[in-house]
Amino acid sequence: MTRKPVRRRRAPRITDENGRRIRVWELVLRYALLLAVLAITVGPFLWQLSTSLKGTHEDIFSSPPTFLPADPTLHNYERVADTIPVWDYAFNSLKVATANVVTNCVGSALAGYALARLRYRGRKIATLVFILAMLVPVESIVIAQFTTMRELGLNNTLVGVVLPGCIAAMNVLLMRNAFLNLPYEIEEAAYVDGANAWQRFLRIALPSVKGTLAVVAIFAFMGAWDDFLWPLIVLSDPAKFTLTIGLNYLHGTFANDERIVAAGTIIAVAPLIILFACLQRYFFRGVGEGAVKG
Repeated sequence: MTRKPVRRRRAPRITDENGRRIRVWELVLRYALLLAVLAITVGPFLWQLSTSLKGTHEDIFSSPPTFLPADPTLHNYERVADTIPVWDYAFNSLKVATANVVTNCVGSALAGYALARLRYRGRKIATLVFILAMLVPVESIVIAQFTTMRELGLNNTLVGVVLPGCIAAMNVLLMRNAFLNLPYEIEEAAYVDGANAWQRFLRIALPSVKGTLAVVAIFAFMGAWDDFLWPLIVLSDPAKFTLTIGLNYLHGTFANDERIVAAGTIIAVAPLIILFACLQRYFFRGVGEGAVKG
């Protein structure tokens, strides 16, 4: 009785999305780079979180440094609220950020659809204007913006904070690219059925680019929530300060107490993390919608 030769099972091949084989050292190098990028990006946030949970009896400048707090406490967050009206500042920032999200989503969607789907003279020139607007540094036009707000009587108002950034050029181009990716046949069929431009925009085009709208919403919220220079210039009443300006008083008052500064930083970053966690599914889908076609 002859024995059949035993076939050795080959180790499964590791390939990329194109089917190309990935060597072991390449895979190790990729993961090492990913871990390094993760440490650089997430590490400072985790360190600030750890510092905000340390009590006054712990030395945050010890050598070697201790990452985990020995006795975690939320007392530093209470001290932030006792030092400045942090929740009033956060509410002002929330109002500014919400208005910025609404105006950017509505305005960018309308402008992007007009640049991508409507046919009229000067469409290419209008697109070029939005591209050139992205190349202009904000610092170079801040004086003109301040003069405009003063002439309109909007200085020291939250409306004056929102108005200059209510429609960002980058968001318009994102929406334009997303609308360009939609097949023209569907819209032409709706046109044959008698749908006008508004109906085609609201019922066909807009529901197909929800992912890009989520990207615009995240960018608009982050830009308004994190903005420091423009609110500092246009606002003078402490009752109308946004969170970024208000937290600056923590650093000036408690320059040697990094725990309370870290607690204020976590308060400012937490809404951004929550927003991204809620919209991440639409965010990654929207990056593909708005970044394929130019």
